[in-house]
Amino acid sequence: MSNPVDIVQDFLQNTAPDKVEAAAERLVAEDAEYVSLNFDNRELQKILPWTGTSKGRKAYTGTFIRVAKYWTVEDFSVTAIFGAGEDVAVFGSFTYRSNTRGKSFRSPFSIHAKVRAGKIAYLQFMEDTFASSRSFSSGGTWTIKTDPQGPEFEV
Repeated sequence: MSNPVDIVQDFLQNTAPDKVEAAAERLVAEDAEYVSLNFDNRELQKILPWTGTSKGRKAYTGTFIRVAKYWTVEDFSVTAIFGAGEDVAVFGSFTYRSNTRGKSFRSPFSIHAKVRAGKIAYLQFMEDTFASSRSFSSGGTWTIKTDPQGPEFEV
């Protein structure tokens, strides 16, 4: 299998905790870069420890193993996947339920991957981190002011 779209699709279909290590060995380059949700956000890492930029297959396997530990995956649907050269784009949505609070949320996701020499060399995964983080909350509010001429409000 050398088609970059097929390689990324194969990996995404094998991210369950009992399959992801074998999939990463087969489909991810040893020194692959993984950008999860942002480049580096220490506050978000307190909630979602895999957040940020990492290298190596363990960055891939560790993320998907912990996701399954933190949430029950109720749905993960790819709505579009396509490629041009080494670049692959994936779009879809997922529904997760937090294993600590039982809160369910639905989020869109997008992935930009690069496949070189038949292996994933780069993958950037984006989702609604506000919704995923809130699935663990037990209470509290933030006071927010977004519009310079508008009022503050609580979330």
